[in-house]
Amino acid sequence: MHRHAYRFHLDTGAGRVEINAWHGQDPGDGHWGCPLRERWALAAGQRLSPGWEQHLAFALTVTTSYEGAALLLRDLGHRADDSTLYALAQKLGERAQAQTQERLAVPAVEQTPQRAASTLGILMLDGWQVRQRGPGWGKSKTQQPRVEWHEWKTGVFYLQEQAARKNRRGILTDKAVVSWQGEPLELGRRLHLAACEHGLGRAREKLVVSDGAPWIWKVVQDRWAGAVEVLDFYHASQHVWALGEAVHGTREAARPWAERQLHQLRQGRHAAALRTIAGLKAGGGKRGKVVRREQNYFAGHARRLNYRRIAERGWPIGSGPVESACLQRQGRFKRSGQFWTPRGQQHLCALIEARQNGHWNTLWNQ
Repeated sequence: MHRHAYRFHLDTGAGRVEINAWHGQDPGDGHWGCPLRERWALAAGQRLSPGWEQHLAFALTVTTSYEGAALLLRDLGHRADDSTLYALAQKLGERAQAQTQERLAVPAVEQTPQRAASTLGILMLDGWQVRQRGPGWGKSKTQQPRVEWHEWKTGVFYLQEQAARKNRRGILTDKAVVSWQGEPLELGRRLHLAACEHGLGRAREKLVVSDGAPWIWKVVQDRWAGAVEVLDFYHASQHVWALGEAVHGTREAARPWAERQLHQLRQGRHAAALRTIAGLKAGGGKRGKVVRREQNYFAGHARRLNYRRIAERGWPIGSGPVESACLQRQGRFKRSGQFWTPRGQQHLCALIEARQNGHWNTLWNQ
């Protein structure tokens, strides 16, 4: 048997330790390696213990920056720097993405198959803008943009029984959150996977509550045709006010008209509100353009406005959970001085979602 003494160092939660082991040829298959490193599933060149990797990764997914995570760890007496955390996020985020691709290629496996049937599965989608480094980034003279804004799309899934209230505020005891930059249908594919893993298949009915962005409802038709669709009431009210101001000139002058339309929408008389809106005279100029735009908006969402029937069933008519999820993502990815590469943002986002969506431990099961 060919072997020799092998010494290496690992950074752990207790500090840097020296490991004395053997390196040699496996008599079974003839490959060369260190049995101890293979037993611990250490990659080539890995200098962090798996347990310490988990602690570092957790810290960088719950803080607002790599620098902030490094400061927190150092304040707790641990050796850490933001470059190490960045490299770890890229490695584990790439692994999380690869594992997601593997799950997308096979039928979804529910994480808690013992769960009882649910009355309702709720899906919500939205988008937000993030700063990224453009093709002119880092160049002193360039005609290309140094910074570009791109939309990140986010989706949320939860079961109705996971919604509760505490101190008059809505909370979710569990939810799946997925974000994606690119084609909307790909977000739908990934959100559908996460929803199935979190119990969508046990829901007797499906509800989608979102704003009026056309891409959202195209995703709904692609993935959840037959679901009950609701236009988020807050967004509907914004369009009512915009229409009222275009017709009456000022917000104060529009108040009686707007409040009457909102009351009708909320109380199940949406057909009457739609007739009133459709019957408005658009006229010319900028105000006329606003009136025609809003008339088209409400005509396109006419079947998503039955708020009273939805509310009477105890179902939500607002998209607060996905608005909250977008704000949380922006709190991490849209801070002052942050300019991302698509790769860097996607890797960190995939790592955060692995923790949030129940796939954390599988990152170390290679």
